[in-house]
Amino acid sequence: MLKKMSVFALFLGIVCPLSAGAQDSLAKFKGGIGAIPVSNVVVAADGTVTVSRNVVRGVNSPGQIWVIADLRADVKADGLGSITVKGKGLVLGGGNSAGRTTGQNVFATLICEAAAPFTERSTDAAGVPLALNGDFRIDDVLSPAPVDCPSPMLLIRNAAGRVWFAVGIPNFGDDD
Repeated sequence: MLKKMSVFALFLGIVCPLSAGAQDSLAKFKGGIGAIPVSNVVVAADGTVTVSRNVVRGVNSPGQIWVIADLRADVKADGLGSITVKGKGLVLGGGNSAGRTTGQNVFATLICEAAAPFTERSTDAAGVPLALNGDFRIDDVLSPAPVDCPSPMLLIRNAAGRVWFAVGIPNFGDDD
């Protein structure tokens, strides 16, 4: 009987911390979408053209298309706003520098509100450099730190102009 209780206690000691650790994320993102600067074009009967920028939760889009091959991010529910972002292949998708990064630095912004007013929770705005192939890694904290995040939107932004280059796709499932 004592042996069975010891095995059960050992089982609980191993499994419970693992299941608790699996729930320590406030938001996760798997995959990314690159920026397309224009969201809508309307041509009126008189020939007037109205172009709408692709503004995401109050953040302007860049002047050129950007693409991203992959994005993974994890915002921890640690009260500090700890965030890890791994991006691959964030490069220009048009113009004379297509397929290149042109020496950009990027930072991450998490917006948790679905409607205005929006609070931008960002990593250090100085950013991290994009590698020549567009890869980057951010290990930082968001400021202000999020407490909860009912509608997570993760933006990867240009440090120079503060426009968004890519958005993360929320991972609401159990897969990593």
